[in-house]
Amino acid sequence: MYTMRPAEFTYHRPLSLDEAVGLLDEDTRPLAGGHSLIPLLKFRLSRPRALVDLGGIEGLGGISENGGGLTIGALATHTAVVDSELVQSKCPVLAETVTQVGDVQVRNRGTIGGSVAHADPSADYPTVLKALGATVTATGSNGERQIAADDLFVGIFTTSLGPRELITSVSVPSTESGTGAAYVKHRHPASFYAVVGVAAVVTVESGACTRARVTVGGVTSPPVHATAACEALVGGPGSAEAIAAAAAKVPEAIPNATSDSYASGEYRTHLAEVLAGRALALAFERAGSG
Repeated sequence: MYTMRPAEFTYHRPLSLDEAVGLLDEDTRPLAGGHSLIPLLKFRLSRPRALVDLGGIEGLGGISENGGGLTIGALATHTAVVDSELVQSKCPVLAETVTQVGDVQVRNRGTIGGSVAHADPSADYPTVLKALGATVTATGSNGERQIAADDLFVGIFTTSLGPRELITSVSVPSTESGTGAAYVKHRHPASFYAVVGVAAVVTVESGACTRARVTVGGVTSPPVHATAACEALVGGPGSAEAIAAAAAKVPEAIPNATSDSYASGEYRTHLAEVLAGRALALAFERAGSG
């Protein structure tokens, strides 16, 4: 009888970042909040030789300003991100997004770094971070390096992180005056993961859109930018007609939409167009007249 017991592994709880990095190799897995990893262990879909619990490392959970935006420590919980006055004031769409992550228990234990590193194609963070132009700091045996969100997510549960690297922080730009951002999703009723999630960021100056980004998650892996939709918006007024015309171009970015037992690719493609329209309308509303 299957008992949902993980395969045997060695457990480490380092007290410093250097110690944690030194314990990593191709056959170990870092443990943060554990909401993604532990189920994989129980189903034996992941069988690492060792776990490296990051919970004993101090200084990886802070949230601070970095000049042009915010730096969020990898061990900051989802609840800490939502409750942060800095996040609410400097990048409100991020706080808005995190309110849609899981349930209270997940938000209280799950961490931004763990979620980002897990790279679930239906997670909310990857879509929004790509739309915002965020970067992550990865720390490994060779020191730190910055990775753009566009370069971090490369496939299903796959990132460009090396086996001996940890995400130590996530940096997002502040939402300046004249810029509006929004994230909307259709969530799976059981898991609360995004069946489709769309993030939109627009900048308006003198009544015209000067910059737009529409990013679609849950339909492909990794999330993709709807480039044609964005190009259709730049230079225009952000009117209801312009938004509808741009949203109609979103399917061009997702020709091979994922199908599963809950939603067909055709349904996901339709949802992406609808949700893009909603996200763009809200983003333009928040951008104001510029």
